[in-house]
Amino acid sequence: MGTSVFYLVAFLSIFFSLMVIFAKNPVHSVLYLIVTFFTFTVHYILLNAQFLAVVNFIVYMGAIMVLFLFVLMLLNLNKENEPLKSGLVKVAGIVAGCCLVVTLIGSLKATAVSDPLVLQNPNLGLVKNLGKELFGPFMLPFELSSILLLTAMVGAVLLTKKEKV
Repeated sequence: MGTSVFYLVAFLSIFFSLMVIFAKNPVHSVLYLIVTFFTFTVHYILLNAQFLAVVNFIVYMGAIMVLFLFVLMLLNLNKENEPLKSGLVKVAGIVAGCCLVVTLIGSLKATAVSDPLVLQNPNLGLVKNLGKELFGPFMLPFELSSILLLTAMVGAVLLTKKEKV
């Protein structure tokens, strides 16, 4: 059952990622990208990585893709203001496609796992274990990074604040 779900979601991931590339409308392309990220979230859940699934769902699907969608809607892209496709863009596309083919061939030649859903340690991706590691030996770096981010946020607010004359 688990393997068939894995292959179904993998097929959907590939299908919707191709739809992102081949969609003529940029808004449709962003919507297909949201569905592709949702299939990645399902992959994370199948791999017992709940934290990555939640972060992928909230950050990528909830924030970044909605931002992309609003930006594309605000730009109002038409055929008149579409940028011209130069030869450099086509060459970059061919190079990227060749890199993708090499990656796919390399992944197919890698050692095959009999069941892709079986993990050596079933507690590997649990949020409970991440919390134990994060608030255990890495407590000081975690707190220092939170202080650094708070300082940066306060600095950004102070820089954008208009001075009263």
